[in-house]
Amino acid sequence: QDALIKKLLAVRPDMIVTMVAGSPFSMTEWIDQTDTLLLSYYAGMETGRAFANLLFGEVSPSGKLPTTYPKELSDSPAHSIGQFATSTDVSYTEDIYVGYRYFETFAPDKVLYPFGFGLSYTTFGLETNNVKEQSDKWDFAVTVTNTGNYSGKEVVQIYCEAPQGQLGKPARVLCGYEKTKTLIPGESQTLTISVSKAQIASYDDSGISGHAHCFILEEGNYHFYVGTDVRQAEKTYTCTQNGTLVISSHKQALAPVETFERIKPVLTADGYDPQMEAVPLSEVDEVQRRLENLPKEIPFTGDQGIRLRDVRKGTHTMEEFIAQMTDYDLACMIRGEGMNSPRVTAGTASAFGGVSPELEALGVPCGCCDDGPSGMRLDCGTKAFSLPNGTMMACTFNRTLLTELFARTGLEMIANKVDCLLGPGMNIHRHPLNGRNFEYFSEDPYLTGTIASAQLHGLHQSGVTGTIKHFCGNNQETN
Repeated sequence: QDALIKKLLAVRPDMIVTMVAGSPFSMTEWIDQTDTLLLSYYAGMETGRAFANLLFGEVSPSGKLPTTYPKELSDSPAHSIGQFATSTDVSYTEDIYVGYRYFETFAPDKVLYPFGFGLSYTTFGLETNNVKEQSDKWDFAVTVTNTGNYSGKEVVQIYCEAPQGQLGKPARVLCGYEKTKTLIPGESQTLTISVSKAQIASYDDSGISGHAHCFILEEGNYHFYVGTDVRQAEKTYTCTQNGTLVISSHKQALAPVETFERIKPVLTADGYDPQMEAVPLSEVDEVQRRLENLPKEIPFTGDQGIRLRDVRKGTHTMEEFIAQMTDYDLACMIRGEGMNSPRVTAGTASAFGGVSPELEALGVPCGCCDDGPSGMRLDCGTKAFSLPNGTMMACTFNRTLLTELFARTGLEMIANKVDCLLGPGMNIHRHPLNGRNFEYFSEDPYLTGTIASAQLHGLHQSGVTGTIKHFCGNNQETN
């Protein structure tokens, strides 16, 4: 592919290179030979129409990269530091320094395209009019003006540079964003973007700050940058935290039980160096504490004539209803049945809930779940809509649009008697070679969480729901 692009550019240097891919890839062999790159992730059934509209100027592009494009694969922190897929044990040595959080802190020269980057056929001017600090957040008022000759949308992004303190912190962390409406030339729009203090807090898993297992704001200056990508954002506001502010307190859970090292920034004359520190291990009494905190088992009563509808009516409690079930009944309910269960819509992913005669007798309905997250997957010949994949949707930085889209997806689910979509996918883009990155949104947890929330909100508007997956750690194909 590289050789083909290089030969074509040698003949036509004004060629528009269009790429469709599911993850970042190397372009260093030819990127300097072209002025124009139209990059897309898997965009679903409307890919052709979308490309035509963009190439012929019917609409102006307004997407932003939700993942950093490093110059080379070896520049990825999970590849060079995190021992990606090299052994049967996975050590997250890069810690919280994934994607742009690593590059902006330690290796800004290793980036081809930065996080949040994306061009338009028009230009925009940004002005931060006012920042109002409240007890739990800051409200930024930012006016966006279309200063070019074409209509288009822009994404305002806010990043925080927190003090390194005792815990260490990336040089930049996305903490707020908002997308404009379509602005005609000369038109302005003022956006109010809230940044919660919880969003920029650090978690102390070692107790070094004196506040073990707490989210805290360490003492020092907090600088906020406003712009259209992580590199272009300019410092617009600074506030000082006097003393340590505890945002929330927690209990240790699922901490490491085997020792390994992780990155911690150390300030040098030229910036920050990625030094290593030992990861704090699980407390000795954590397992015992977990056992002590388990809920008490509900004594088995056998069938007392209580049905699930009785719980809904309020004549019996859920505990009384569950007490009738054997261990086998409970296992059946959460295990479900595999692909193409005849109990539910043909060609879907699985049936769950009332999948046994005993559960049916108790009035437990059989639910239907179907593969997402790029629209429903139906293997029975029924037409289904192929939606843009997760990363493509995150490129929109547009929660309102995605809520509307997934409300319509919810209507499609109802029409096919599907209760639960197996999506959105929320795993973090840790490494470019994870073969399922395209299902997931971003390398950034804040963008990931807000986009997933918008999609679920849309599904709920239509009376169905989704399943966030794959909980955590699904970021490589081997080991």
